[in-house]
Amino acid sequence: MIRFPIGKLSLGIAGALVSVSLAQAADYTFTFAHVLTEQTPNARAAVKFKEEVEKNSNGRIEINVRPAAQLGGDVEIIEQTQMGLVHIAIPPTGNLANFEPKMFLFDLPYLIKGEQSMKQLLDGEVGRELLGTLEKSNLHGVNYWGAGFRNITNNIREINQPDDLKNIKMRTLQAPTILATYRAWGANPTAMAYTEVYNGLQQGVVEGQENPLANIDSMKFYEVQKYMTLTGHAYHTYAAVMNKDAWESLPADLQKVMADAFDVARDYGRELTKQDEGQILEKIKGQIQIVELTDEGRQKFIERSEPIYKQFEANITPELLQRALKAAAVN
Repeated sequence: MIRFPIGKLSLGIAGALVSVSLAQAADYTFTFAHVLTEQTPNARAAVKFKEEVEKNSNGRIEINVRPAAQLGGDVEIIEQTQMGLVHIAIPPTGNLANFEPKMFLFDLPYLIKGEQSMKQLLDGEVGRELLGTLEKSNLHGVNYWGAGFRNITNNIREINQPDDLKNIKMRTLQAPTILATYRAWGANPTAMAYTEVYNGLQQGVVEGQENPLANIDSMKFYEVQKYMTLTGHAYHTYAAVMNKDAWESLPADLQKVMADAFDVARDYGRELTKQDEGQILEKIKGQIQIVELTDEGRQKFIERSEPIYKQFEANITPELLQRALKAAAVN
């Protein structure tokens, strides 16, 4: 804790004494890093988090938000958070699965079916249990944020069923579940940092990608893609995490301030996402061909995805997978 005393400083000019109040510094200063551009719902939620923490801690905690990959990509930010160089992050659970294999769960295609399904899985017992597994990686998991359901864009052809993805070079997260999913669907997936995707699409290094509408819009992927299919095949989940030592350095009252602010920001980001999605579709519909899956096409994606569940069942554990399927079984 740093404190500056309030006193009188003699300036030595005609013996005048001038009273100068020196501001008191915050007791704790934390860096919050993420890769999202500042207009996206979750980047705005990060600012909301900062405001809530600083207000409700009466200035005892200061949050420095570093957006738009200023401190690196998601993997780099996770590693910096583990080391305490960054204190707060919201990485995709797909990236966290490289540290905790049970996190493979959240990227299983068509597991989460809608908003209520998402809340029951992420905010319920299964989600909380998985957050606890991050402690061994020096991360304290608080809750889950999210950017909505992922959709597929590409430059080769309309995607109406998995066979249409054959041999298309798809960019994905560095996440084994997602890579395996696109292989099962017949595509040729490759991992690439989020910040490199626009140039990769523009230069033809990759021919397609998947993201929720907020990210497709903010990164202007529609400028370098011809087709978008509203597959809604996975909820793009972020885990809100803190460096474990930073979390444990806080007294109980400030831990509560932080936890409450994480929940406010999570709900704020989710609400912004819902509000924005209709506007985004209206905005980009003249710039990219938008395809809606038929019931038959969606069912083909679901059937082709079944082997992915078997492939990752051992990592997730059969017991946890069954509990997750039950929790997510509502629309």
